[in-house]
Amino acid sequence: MAALRSLLARWGLVAALLAVAFDPRTPYLLALRGGITALLLGAAAIGIGLAVWASRSRRLGRLEACALGFACALAGTLALGDAMVFRAQRQAVLAADVEAHRLGQRFIVGYRDFAEVARLAERGLIGGVYLTRRNVGQRSAAEIRAEVDALQALRRGAGLPPLLVAADQEGGSVAHLSPPLPAMPALAELVIAAEAAGEDGVSLAERAHAYGAWQGRELAALGVNLNFGPVVDLRPQDGGPRLDTHTLIARRAIAADPGTVAAVAAAYGEGLASAGVGATLKHFPGLGGVAVDTHHFTARLETPPEHLAARDWQPFRDAARADGAIMLGHVVLPGLDAERPASLSPAVVRLLRREWGYQGLLITDDLNMGAVYHRGVCRAAVEALSAGVDMVLISYDPDQYYRAMHCAMAALRAGRIAAPGGMQAGAAALPVALRRPAGRGDAGG
Repeated sequence: MAALRSLLARWGLVAALLAVAFDPRTPYLLALRGGITALLLGAAAIGIGLAVWASRSRRLGRLEACALGFACALAGTLALGDAMVFRAQRQAVLAADVEAHRLGQRFIVGYRDFAEVARLAERGLIGGVYLTRRNVGQRSAAEIRAEVDALQALRRGAGLPPLLVAADQEGGSVAHLSPPLPAMPALAELVIAAEAAGEDGVSLAERAHAYGAWQGRELAALGVNLNFGPVVDLRPQDGGPRLDTHTLIARRAIAADPGTVAAVAAAYGEGLASAGVGATLKHFPGLGGVAVDTHHFTARLETPPEHLAARDWQPFRDAARADGAIMLGHVVLPGLDAERPASLSPAVVRLLRREWGYQGLLITDDLNMGAVYHRGVCRAAVEALSAGVDMVLISYDPDQYYRAMHCAMAALRAGRIAAPGGMQAGAAALPVALRRPAGRGDAGG
C-alpha cells in the first residue's frame, strides 16, 4: 500500500507539472505570471535530477525513472516554448500594420502597467481601457483622472479617436472604483425603498434617474465614459447556482419582475447619459436561469427563446440605448445557437441587430472567463469578431490581449474577419468613443 501511495504521489506531481506547463499563462495563475516560466523550468530540472538519482540508486526501475525524466523534460520544454511563442506574438502585435491598428479598435483591455497600455493606446492597437481596483487602489480621484487624460492626450497626438474608458460600478457588491468613489447601494435597494415608502413607478423611476445622474457625474469626473451596468438579468427564483463564486446574480439583480427591472434600468441609463456616460445592459441573453457560474464553467440556457422574449428580454429591449451597450454573456442558448456562447454567436448578433434594430455597442463579457477561455482565447476572440460583435473585452488578465489580437490579425489576413469599416450615418450622434463601426451589424453567417 505504501508503495502504491508513493507511486501515485510522484506521478500526481508530474501530472500537475505537465498540466500547468500546457498553459502556464492561464488567468488562474495570474498571481505567478512574473515567475511562472522560471518556476516551471526549475521544477522540471529538479524532477529530471531526482529521476536520474532514483535510477542510479535503484530507488526506481530504469523504465519508470526514464519516463519521469522525460515527462519533466517535456514540461520544461512546454514552458519555455510558451514563453517564446508569447514573446513572438507580442512583438508581432506591436509591429502591426495600419489595417491591424483598425482591428485593434475592437478591443477593450484592462491593464496593470501604464506604460504598456499607453503604448497600445498611442499606436491605435486598442479601442478602450477598463479601470478596476488594481488601477485605483490607494490613489486619489485626481491621480486617476490625470492618468486617463494622459492616455487620451496620446490618442489626440496620434490623430486617433478617444479611448472608450469603461468601469464596473454597479453599486452594492460590485463597485470596483470605490474608493476613491463613494460606495453606493445596489439598484435593488431603490426598489426596496420605494416599496417600503408605498411609492408608485414614477417615483421609483425618479429615484433611479437621480442615482444614475449622480453616479454618472462621479464616473465622468474620472474620465470614464462607459459603465458596465446595470445588471438586467432577472433575479433567480431559486437563489441561483450553488457553486457560484463571482456571478452572484441573485445578489446583483434589480428585481425578479421584468417590468420593474426595465423601468429602473431605463431611468438609470438616462441618468448616466445626462452626465455623458453610457450604460451597459448585461448579460444577454440573461443569466437568471443559468445553473452555473460562467466565470469558471461552460453554461447552457435551455429556456426556449420565445419564453425568454416574453420575460427575460423585456429589460434589454425596453432599456436599450443607442448611446450605450449590451454585454453578451458566455452562455450557450441552444434555441438560437447550439454550438457557441451568445458572446461569440452570429445568430445572437442577427437577433439584436436585424430583428430588434439595436444600434448601440455589442460587447463581450471578459474572455478570461472559464466559459469561453476553455475554448481558447484566440478562438473566442476570432469567433466574436467574425460574428459581428463590436468590441471584445479582455480585462482580468491583460496579457491575453496579445494572444487574441495576434490570432485576430491572422484571421483578418485570411479573410475570416471582415476589414474594419468606417462609421455608419446612424452612429453620428454618439460620443466618438462610443460610435459603432459600419458593417458589423450585418456580419456573421
